[in-house]
This record gives sequence, structure tokens and C-alpha cells, in this order.
Amino acid sequence: MAARRKADQLIVSGQVLVNGVPAVAGQQVTAGVDRVTIGGRAIEPVSESTYLMMNKPIGVLTSIGDDRGRQTVADHLPSGAGRVFPVGRLDLNSRGLVLLTDDGELAGRLMHPRYHVEKEYRVVIQGRPGDDALRRLSQGMVIRGEQFQPAEVRVRETTPEESQVTMVLREGRKREVRRLWQMLGHPVLDLQRVRIDGLQLGDLEEGTVRALRVDEVLSLKAAVNLP
Repeated sequence: MAARRKADQLIVSGQVLVNGVPAVAGQQVTAGVDRVTIGGRAIEPVSESTYLMMNKPIGVLTSIGDDRGRQTVADHLPSGAGRVFPVGRLDLNSRGLVLLTDDGELAGRLMHPRYHVEKEYRVVIQGRPGDDALRRLSQGMVIRGEQFQPAEVRVRETTPEESQVTMVLREGRKREVRRLWQMLGHPVLDLQRVRIDGLQLGDLEEGTVRALRVDEVLSLKAAVNLP
């Protein structure tokens, strides 16, 4: 969230201009039309690259194509979206925020573990996790010789049958959330990604796509030290 605050501060300070006019928080720009500068320096990727976010439904592959004919995120892209690709993974049976772009440098950094980009998930698990399970998640776990870094976990609601929790991870391992809870004896019943760094899923309707705002692009770039 610090990167998002930094981007907002740049906008409030008047350093960010769109077509020579001070930007405002939430303002959208059109690729290839609008010119964005910070402190007089042009930010070319904002005008030359495409940045989209999707609320991926369950049963949709986080892939551009599938040789088995299954539905992919590409099937939900609007016409004229260009040759964008998904950043990172969200497995077939999970839903929520997927970022798509043709900005390879940004995508590579967002996926690289050394930048510790936060991903937040809302998870429904079977049963009620005890203090020991929460402690193990917060300290990091080893599953079949593979080391998983500590996760931030907050229990939101719980019953004897199931619990709703929020998790924040800073890695991008395959099926990480499901593997952690399975190891602890609490299979995942529902998994939704709601945030990547400062980029929030918000009220975007499931199965739909929207372009990122200029402040959202700046926030993601700031998170991975891109100008």
C-alpha cells in the first residue's frame, strides 16, 4: 500500500500532468492519445502499453490459449485489447483479480520474488483454524522440502464448519494458498484474489475487464522501482 500512497502523493503535489494539465486521483488515460509526465519527464509506458484488470470467474484459465479448448481469460478481453498476457497465476478453481498487460518489464518485476509484491486473498476454508495453524503460517512452512515464506493471516468469521480468512502473500508459488491450508488440514472451499500491491479488485463485476487508471499504473511501477 506504500507504493499506492507514493503515487497519490505525486498526483496531489501536482507533479503528474496529463496533456499538460495536473492529474487528479482516479483519472483515466487513453493509450496512444494522452501524454503523462512526472516532473516534466514523459512516462512512455503509460501511453504506449496496455494495462487491464479482470475479475476472473471460476473455471477460466489464466492463459491466453488452451490446446484443450477450455475457456481462458483471453475469451473475456474486449476487442482491440491487443496482445496482452496475464501477470502471474490464478488457478482454474479460483477467482478474482488478474492483471493483464503487454509491458514485459513491469510484468517480470511484479512476478519476481525479490520485489515482495503483496497479493491479498479472501479465503474460505473447511473447519476452524487453531492458534498453532496461524502461528505456522506466520512463521513460514516447509511442504515436501519446499520453503514457503511467512504469510499474514487474519480470521474474519468462523463457525465449526468453515472459516473466512484474509491472507497476504509476497511470493507467487503455484497453488500456494491451497497447499498451505491443505497441509494444515483445512481444505480451501473458495479462493478470491482481491489485491495486487495497491491495485484493488473493488466492485468490478465478475467476468468483466477494465483499463487501469494512471494512478494505478504509477502505483504498480513504484512498487517495483520502475520510473
